[in-house]
Amino acid sequence: MTRISPRTALRRTAGSFAAAGLLAAGSLAVGAPAYAADPVFTLGGSADTALHPYPESGAPQKNALSFTVHNPSTDEENGAFQGEATYTLDLSGIQGVAVLSPPEDTATDCEITGTTAVCHDFGVWPGLSTAAEFGLSAAKGSKEGATGTIEVTGSAEGATFTPFTTKVTVGGPDLVMKPLPFKTELKPGDSQPAPITFSNQGTTAADGVLLTLHYSRGLDIPERYSNCEYLENTGEPPFQDYAWATALCAVEGTYEPGATYTLGVPLSVEATERALIDSFVYRINEDSPAERSAQRGGAAFTRGTGSQLTLKKATASARGADLDPWNNQQEVDFRTENTADFAATGDRAEGKAGDTVTAKLGYRNDGPAWVGHIRSGESVAGLDFTVPEGAQVTGKPENCRGVTAEGKSREEQLGAPRYLCPSSMTVNDKAEVSLPFELKITEEIANAKGKVTIGSGWVMDPELAFDPEPANNTAYLVLNGDDQGAGSASGGDGDGGSAEGSTGGSTSGSTGGTPSGSPGEGGTSTPGSTGTAGSGSFGGGLASTGSTALMASGAAAVALAAGGVLYAVTRRRARLG
Repeated sequence: MTRISPRTALRRTAGSFAAAGLLAAGSLAVGAPAYAADPVFTLGGSADTALHPYPESGAPQKNALSFTVHNPSTDEENGAFQGEATYTLDLSGIQGVAVLSPPEDTATDCEITGTTAVCHDFGVWPGLSTAAEFGLSAAKGSKEGATGTIEVTGSAEGATFTPFTTKVTVGGPDLVMKPLPFKTELKPGDSQPAPITFSNQGTTAADGVLLTLHYSRGLDIPERYSNCEYLENTGEPPFQDYAWATALCAVEGTYEPGATYTLGVPLSVEATERALIDSFVYRINEDSPAERSAQRGGAAFTRGTGSQLTLKKATASARGADLDPWNNQQEVDFRTENTADFAATGDRAEGKAGDTVTAKLGYRNDGPAWVGHIRSGESVAGLDFTVPEGAQVTGKPENCRGVTAEGKSREEQLGAPRYLCPSSMTVNDKAEVSLPFELKITEEIANAKGKVTIGSGWVMDPELAFDPEPANNTAYLVLNGDDQGAGSASGGDGDGGSAEGSTGGSTSGSTGGTPSGSPGEGGTSTPGSTGTAGSGSFGGGLASTGSTALMASGAAAVALAAGGVLYAVTRRRARLG
């Protein structure tokens, strides 16, 4: 019997506290279940798993084997199923073919006894997450080409699980993507060739390959090949949070073991006028309907109309699953010499003592660059709002946190003198974010002003390093301004008349609302989301520093991982980080 359980206690404790209502906002709490009927969860994973043949000497090489569970709910706050879930693996089909073993690290309690593995976990989170992880290696005495199956089932009180089966084969292709020597410090308009090259280091040939290219919003691949499908960075699933574009290119042919292949003509990677901090991911898999479906992630792609993308053998030297899928991918990060002009937006409101008004405060990105912290998942920026004298906040956006005047934590969230609101991890060029605050006027004071500042969110370094115009990072909420323009709602020192950049007028007696963003052209801002505090620094989007910023809120967002299924599987681990 083998048992593994290093991190399950955290998940169980979080689930128990959430069920009891003991976790405060910004903690590990997940809302109560929102199911009127028994939910149906789908088990999944790789349809085919290939193993290195058992060696003549030494220990066999292990491959990672993960099984996933999909919760169809899209409600991150309230869509989690909270209850004990049990996953059972029937290993009788791989006897004499493969041996299952626990990995070095896992988030689930599992016991392997004979031909059965049983895993216990608490909760099923919205979206796709890991149900169980194992190691798998060829059995001693197994022959190349030997096959078997592992059947996975799930059970939980009040829920149903759709079972899953994976085919296990000894031997197969091993497609290895080669890193390219890209120039990573760029200027807008810079273009460089990408002669993508891979080799097959496996034991069998690959029957057709699927090249997957992910490139963030500031990059472009101008070519549109007829054997490629494209998903533009328009905010469509599954990459709306990161503003990615994707190209899937299917290239027919037989790719032999020991051989290396490269593109017939290198494609181009271009830094556009909106580039700042960007990433390019290039991945190779054996082509199959299952792999194409996994990489599409349910999104609607458009086929190119140009010439065909081709591959040629660079050196001389039966379809199957890849022996080592972790070396199929390479990634590169670019920094482009560019700027993004963030501007704060204020508001004006009128009312008498006792009246309630709604003010819409926020910011916009006038570009030309978009800003995305797609590696660290940190917020791009943070809004700092000081409440005007004679007013009290009675309703606030969900992702804004009430603090003391000095910026320290306080328990009571309404009625605070100051509010800190982290942005999402991406803010597109031309995006606009509006955050409604409900305020009760406690004393009628002419030209009462509350400062609204968009900055990095860091106490020691509040300015946005990429912003060329810090003068417009400050605006004001003006209550009961006089006709002489004694209070400006946006920028300046309050002298002069107009409320330039104002996002709304007064609403006497209104009730509070939830945050709403109105992305501009290509905008994908999500102001209502809770994010981690953003570094705001030029390099902060490429790697998490581990520091705690002023406006930390919730758990860190997921970092960029392998495309398609591999990206989704990492979500659960990120919750525990």
